[in-house]
Amino acid sequence: MINLVHRPMQLPRCPLSVRLRSGEQVPSLTAQVARASNPSGTTAMWVRDRLNGLWHDEDFLDWYPRDGRPGLSPAQLATVSVLQFLLNLSDRQAAEAVRCRIDFKYALALELDDPGFHHSVLTDFRDRLAQDDRADRLLDLALARLTQAGLVRERGTQRTDSTHVLAAVRDLTRLELITEAIRAALEEIACAAPQLLAGLVDEQWGHRYGRPVRLGNNPTRPKTRIASAGEDAQRLLEHLRAHGTSHAFGPRVQTLRQILVQNYYRDNTAGRLRWRTDDDGGLPPSSRAIVSPYDPTARYARRGQTTRWKGFLTHLTETCSPEGANVITDVATTAATTHDTQVLPGIHTRLKRRGLLPAEHLVDGGYTSLVHLEHASREHQITVTGPLPGNPTHQHRRNDGFDRDDFHIDFDRRQVTCPQGQVSRGWHGPYPTSSPTAAPLIVARFTKAQCQPCPVRARCTTPRDGARTVGFPPRELRDLQVRVRAEQHTPDWKSRYAVRSGVESTINEFAHGHGMRRCRYRGQPKAHLQHVFTAIAVNIERLSGLSSPDETASPRSPTAFQDFLDQHDVPRLKSWRAVSS
Repeated sequence: MINLVHRPMQLPRCPLSVRLRSGEQVPSLTAQVARASNPSGTTAMWVRDRLNGLWHDEDFLDWYPRDGRPGLSPAQLATVSVLQFLLNLSDRQAAEAVRCRIDFKYALALELDDPGFHHSVLTDFRDRLAQDDRADRLLDLALARLTQAGLVRERGTQRTDSTHVLAAVRDLTRLELITEAIRAALEEIACAAPQLLAGLVDEQWGHRYGRPVRLGNNPTRPKTRIASAGEDAQRLLEHLRAHGTSHAFGPRVQTLRQILVQNYYRDNTAGRLRWRTDDDGGLPPSSRAIVSPYDPTARYARRGQTTRWKGFLTHLTETCSPEGANVITDVATTAATTHDTQVLPGIHTRLKRRGLLPAEHLVDGGYTSLVHLEHASREHQITVTGPLPGNPTHQHRRNDGFDRDDFHIDFDRRQVTCPQGQVSRGWHGPYPTSSPTAAPLIVARFTKAQCQPCPVRARCTTPRDGARTVGFPPRELRDLQVRVRAEQHTPDWKSRYAVRSGVESTINEFAHGHGMRRCRYRGQPKAHLQHVFTAIAVNIERLSGLSSPDETASPRSPTAFQDFLDQHDVPRLKSWRAVSS
């Protein structure tokens, strides 16, 4: 299947190859002018001075074919992309900055008369970076440069949190979704094979799909519109199947087919399509339901009572040592419906590859599970610190009766003793659970003969259950569970865990300072690329503000009133941090 494009009669492009640059030294005239105009330097100049550039062309050799037309330097394009996200520039503004700004030419080691490049080059470069896992590898290379410069190191303390990201799509109702999906498919076919629309499109189709759909929540004649949209979608797909070729089934047509199946079902008795509801035909789960024909990877999700969005989740991991700046060490972009517990193993795998594993990892309760705590300690020697969920029994939730921790578990004898001294008669498992993040369970059973005569039976089980069953994880995980829950109530644990709250300010910095709340581009791969570029830009911004080790901070000049106090020998506080007695 050939992916369709939206530019008609586009000629095939020649493949590009990397033309290695020798030296990569800043031209003397460029350095002289940059130093004269910016004596204190800029963030872009710091990238060249402290890191000798974030990347080299050799780092990108396997991303380009060996034979082909020589292209622009990928190292320079990657650096421009980072500076673009640092300064919140569009592609046109970033290309103009390369032509006009002295510090950009200094950071890229360009001559003063270098004309730069056309802004569309950045789009093509992002398309190349969005393939496979190249965005993560780009972050690997940037962190390797920071590690070599001594700006980040392994086995410290790190923290992780997630936030929602809005996809670059319009919020559509289900009727608008199917109608807009038909229009998107027609646009795609009109670009690639317009002859296929002959004999299909008439005046009514032009009236329905000739412009973007705006129906709102209360459209006129909704049942008629629902029926006509389903019939049009089915007719279009059948027409393409009968008269089209393989190149006619592009991504928009494939998305239309999925949206049609998710919102309609065939009533064989009536011989027509019917609108799906929860009670009639069933709707797909949010993890599979497409919310826009222009971004099939976006999903609808909600958190709590107020946060509802269509898009993705991004997970940020940063160092949190008391000395120096905090460095972003990992960025993960997932579907909006992905639970946080599924992300933690991947974070540790990438940190191990980068040589930046922490000794302690601070996370919130959404990331913690017994399985991941045990795996992180055994495989990576990481202490995952976060609130472990409590017992899910209804007795524990009501705080009335005997919960799981009130039973004594004897793993050697494979039996459980209840608070009234009765010993279980059955020991089964461990059974695997449906969730990969949940621990396997051992189930101990008591009989009705034991539970029915019990004087405190009402505090232990219900008449409907008949007898009590107790589920718990295997011995190693059970010991870990008891130990972690006990530590969570100690002052030392609470003091260490309080550092985790600082990641909330990082989330705010990304969302409001660098525009990460809304995606610039469509599709999860490009959304992840945006988050990676933003993370590298934030690292550069934080680290460039630090003074070098051989520099000492100059003291602040005293104010006129402070001079007056000193001249008259009146004592005053030397620092705002001092507390008056």
